[in-house]
Amino acid sequence: MTTLAPAVRRTRVRPALPLLLTATGVLYVWGLGASGWANAYYSAAAQAGAASWKALLFGATDAAGGITIDKTPASVWVMGLSARLFGVNTWSILVPQALMGVATVWLLYAAVRRVAGEWAALVAGVVLALTPVAVLMFRFNNPDALLVLLLTAGAYATVRAIEDGRTRWLVLAGACVGFGFLTKMLQAFLVLPGFGIAYVVGAKRRRILGLATALGSMVVAGGWWVLLVSLWPAADRPYIGGSQDNSVLELTFGYNGFGRLTGDEVGSVGGGAGGTWGSTGWGRLLSGEMAGGIAWLLPAAVVLLGGGLWATWRRDPAFHSLVLWGGWFVVTGAVFSYMNGIIHPYYTVALAPALAAVVGIGGVVLWRRGFVGCAVVSGAVALTALETYLLLDSVVLLVIGLVAAGLVLLVERNLAVVGLAVVVALAGPGVYSFETAAAAHTGAIPSAGPANQAFGGPGGGGGPTGARGGGMGGLLDAPSVGADLANLLADSGDHTWAAATVGSNNAAGYQLASGRPVLAVGGFNGTDPYPTLAEFQEMVRSGQIRYFVGDGGMSGTATGGSDAGAQIAEWVAASFTSSTVSGVTVYDLTS
Repeated sequence: MTTLAPAVRRTRVRPALPLLLTATGVLYVWGLGASGWANAYYSAAAQAGAASWKALLFGATDAAGGITIDKTPASVWVMGLSARLFGVNTWSILVPQALMGVATVWLLYAAVRRVAGEWAALVAGVVLALTPVAVLMFRFNNPDALLVLLLTAGAYATVRAIEDGRTRWLVLAGACVGFGFLTKMLQAFLVLPGFGIAYVVGAKRRRILGLATALGSMVVAGGWWVLLVSLWPAADRPYIGGSQDNSVLELTFGYNGFGRLTGDEVGSVGGGAGGTWGSTGWGRLLSGEMAGGIAWLLPAAVVLLGGGLWATWRRDPAFHSLVLWGGWFVVTGAVFSYMNGIIHPYYTVALAPALAAVVGIGGVVLWRRGFVGCAVVSGAVALTALETYLLLDSVVLLVIGLVAAGLVLLVERNLAVVGLAVVVALAGPGVYSFETAAAAHTGAIPSAGPANQAFGGPGGGGGPTGARGGGMGGLLDAPSVGADLANLLADSGDHTWAAATVGSNNAAGYQLASGRPVLAVGGFNGTDPYPTLAEFQEMVRSGQIRYFVGDGGMSGTATGGSDAGAQIAEWVAASFTSSTVSGVTVYDLTS
């Protein structure tokens, strides 16, 4: 292995790791309580899991086990267990994500340090910690935080497997990706080309056997839950949210699978190829809300990846890592750029570890390769200065950045100059990250930075006009529940569900406010065929549901989804007398 830094430098840098992790923890935890329940949809599922082991196992959105979230439930397992230990509150639900962020930075540092030295590891760790979309998602309770942690752990295990070929590292790498599948389904598999090619190129022996071992571990780690759900009697478990036929396989390959690529997502809120998710192409990551979260160092990462592969071609352990992280970066970036189905800006957090690793490894390796390498680094710094100008419109940062780029080229291998370049390159994303941490974030679609143009505020979740499903909530955010309504639901008596309402976010708001199970008719979008009108009528006749809240309103017929929710709302309105509680329409189904 090529010596990358003198021992004295290695000793001087090492104390920076505790400082990096401490600063990252403070950034990710500071003011966390301001976001309240954050994504109430997942908070309600954690609340349900804290009350019922069965609800926790399946990822049900209520403790009575009516319907599941529209993802595999690994992230709910973490939050639900935390809520069992520390009570159902903001901190017990959000702090695990912050700790995942610190752990991800540490694992990235450890993986990069093994192949490129401590300076590269430190740069990579700082870049990841200050990537705005990472700050956003490690302070939020969507599944993405756990997904990124697991994939980074898988990358670390692959680096170790390339080093010594031990089976335990291959098993761990496969298990991490498998549990990534249990967090966010097929998205976890986007790293596999990078992992696989890096292992084939870098491993010294038993390559085919090693790949088979990792694949088997991945299938076991990710497949056991799918098998369990498939074999469990459907009548004795929650309905699989997001599917049209109560099938986890249909959810995996349809709504959350190939439908995301083609746009053909039955029951989606967009509908049709192209949908409402913006134009495709590489420019998607560099424009709009995605840009503020991830674009700052994207051009530099592309340049440093190409230059780093050239500088280390087949002769340096850093080459194998650049193949690994670069494969993750390129494949995930391409899918996000060209997919026609549902995509949100916060998805780009899955790019953050790979981008950070490429910048750290590529930048340091090239800086040590003489004039040509420094020229590539200089170009990357100049591109970052330009991208920062385009995003922040700051002439000052542009000028300083270009000056730093020139100095990197002219003053070869000078630590002070490189330090200036790094500080300038991180100034833009750093400011955006602190703005992100200072803002409260709620709803289904949070966005990094000080403002969210598409969804009305830094927290996101305002939702498209008219996408309401009852009460004061909607498709993308939970309702604000008045005290009178919360007390009414809390004192609803001995019923399986205190209430039912169309849409999971509406149900989550009422459930979190009252502490009682609320049935989400139609699942997240209100377009799932559960319960059917006949099933709901039987629930009412048998006294399982006390109230129906809201006027309905979400229907999936335009996108091929079920309109059972609309049918139920119409039947309730025609069959029961309404009253108004805390400004919300309520029907007593026992009257």
